[in-house]
Amino acid sequence: MSKPRYYLMMMVFYLALVGGVCTLLYIPLRRAFFANWGFNMVILGALVIGIFLNFRRVVVLKAEISWIEIFRTGTSGLSVAESPQLLRPLAKHLEGLHRDRFSLSALSLQTLLDGIRGRMDESREISRYVINLLVFLGLLGTFWGLLGTIGAVSSVIGGLDVGDGDFDLMFQTMKAGLQEPLRGMGTAFSSSLFGLGGSLVLGFLDIQANHAQNRFFNELEEWLSSVTQLVDRTTKVKIGAQDLSPQAVSSQAQFEELIRELRRTNDHLEAKLKEDPTRPPAGVSTPDDGH
Repeated sequence: MSKPRYYLMMMVFYLALVGGVCTLLYIPLRRAFFANWGFNMVILGALVIGIFLNFRRVVVLKAEISWIEIFRTGTSGLSVAESPQLLRPLAKHLEGLHRDRFSLSALSLQTLLDGIRGRMDESREISRYVINLLVFLGLLGTFWGLLGTIGAVSSVIGGLDVGDGDFDLMFQTMKAGLQEPLRGMGTAFSSSLFGLGGSLVLGFLDIQANHAQNRFFNELEEWLSSVTQLVDRTTKVKIGAQDLSPQAVSSQAQFEELIRELRRTNDHLEAKLKEDPTRPPAGVSTPDDGH
């Protein structure tokens, strides 16, 4: 099976590219970060957690692939191999069986694939939640900053006094009062910047992790589909296009023998009738017999 090395390299390259852009824009990003450092710290913390979860989704596939390769090759390292997480239902199903001596029905195959797909969907839901959380935190910081802006603008307008006609003083007062609304706008937009930027980074990592999991699932499904054609000769006998147990084989043989016996009896009766058409078959009475 294919290793997820390619997707890990793509994720690392993308993070390096994002880090290079942030380094070039360090001064404006630093100013934006300290405009609302409380919300921005929470956003960066959620971003780090999301990056870790997406990398873990890809790295955990290495143990699953190693377990499959050890089982398929039949080497003795299966007992000491790391226990798989996604393939735990399959590992329990194949425990103690040889790689060439087990059967897997279509129903069992579908059940196993549904269980593995459900485990993958759980990890994807967590990653999507973190992406939505970053957007939510960015919007929450935006509304928080806008609330402060509205209150500051209201204070500036309420503090204006045009009764004395000193427009220079009024302009200086308004200029000083607008500093607080501008800080509120900086708080609002800095949170949106880091929240949407973080969701953009996690979105790409989530896509790469999904591609790695989908490729692993497709290759696993192809392998299991081929394995379902193998049967255990100690418990099943293959007749025609059907796989029957020994009890079913015995019942079918008895039924076929009964059909052949009935056909022989019918042929014997037909031969007797051809030899003497007026003579009734044995066991059949006629009106002349006095009965």
